[in-house]
Amino acid sequence: MTDRETRHRELAERFLPEATLERMRERAGEIDRENRFFDEDLADLAETGYLTVFVPSEFGGPGLTLEQVARLQQRLAGAAPGTALAINMHLMCTGVARALHERGDHSLDQVFEEAIAGEIFAFGISEPANDWVLQGSKTRAVPDGEGGYRLTGVKIFTSLSPAWTRLITHGLDESNPEEPRLVYGFLTRETPGITVSDDWDVLGMRASQSRATILDEAHMPADRVNRRIEPGPVPDLLTFAITANFQLLIAAVYAGVARRALEVGAAGLKRRRSEKRGETLAQTPEFRARLADAHLEFLPVVAQIDAYSRDFDEFADHGAGWPLRLVGARLGAGAAARRCAEVALMCTGGSGFASAHEASRLYRDAAASLFHPPAADAARPMYAAALLDD
Repeated sequence: MTDRETRHRELAERFLPEATLERMRERAGEIDRENRFFDEDLADLAETGYLTVFVPSEFGGPGLTLEQVARLQQRLAGAAPGTALAINMHLMCTGVARALHERGDHSLDQVFEEAIAGEIFAFGISEPANDWVLQGSKTRAVPDGEGGYRLTGVKIFTSLSPAWTRLITHGLDESNPEEPRLVYGFLTRETPGITVSDDWDVLGMRASQSRATILDEAHMPADRVNRRIEPGPVPDLLTFAITANFQLLIAAVYAGVARRALEVGAAGLKRRRSEKRGETLAQTPEFRARLADAHLEFLPVVAQIDAYSRDFDEFADHGAGWPLRLVGARLGAGAAARRCAEVALMCTGGSGFASAHEASRLYRDAAASLFHPPAADAARPMYAAALLDD
């Protein structure tokens, strides 16, 4: 075993010990069935220090790399996918702060202090019908005259809705029509003008409670504003760091779902018997081939996540190739999760179709991978342009 793999195992036992994962796995079905938030999981993760994994040592944290955290997220998702997907948003915010800090930008260093103090960060960027995502916003950002802004708009899929205390968000300042600016910064939970929807009755990833957040002149003071950048595809370290952490950590969750689905599928084949053949289905060539094909599709996903997260940690210069890699890793992981979850259902048979069965829940959770931005249809022009446009 390499030193790198040994370190990954040490971190897994430190931050996600097997006993903790088993408790989460046992609760996951109940939480999904009751469509409620993962309060118990959140308490367990806080106790192990998981919420501070990205915080550098000089701020009191372990200072893990994106590669290391992506591996941990795969492990967590194998036990509790909804928990892992939601915690991703907190980790993404702290990971972005770490990425900026390492590259000499200390504008988000206060994130480390607040994470150590127990604050929970969430990601409020996605908006209805805004396919610009990070490069545009339908939320109005009106200057307050003192360097801050009042934000009005709707943010959708705000994971950690019942628990977040800090929200990274953005809006569009059009006070100067000739020089509009996208404004990025943080809101605190107690800010007047913030309403969290109670509507979250969805197919999968129910534990994440990713409800909409409605902003009505919510005040972002000057000391909470981090960036003012041009809308559109304008390079900026903040949006690059958000894209890298978001895409790779989301990919890690679905890689974890895929791995667990393969395990559930294998267990189902070992348990089921063919009376006609007098053997378990694990010995039946057709079923073995089906599981083997899914396994084959899964393996490159983990390699991609490892490679791209390590490149990000080591400041690799992929230039315009970064979005292709980052989005590709996440799309590939989602496709593998859906494929492996479908195979798990087929391998577990009729029992797996019961809503309480883990195979059924994994199938529904994997379906959520279709909705993270950019979706496959939105991403295809980028891949075509890389080859066809001069």
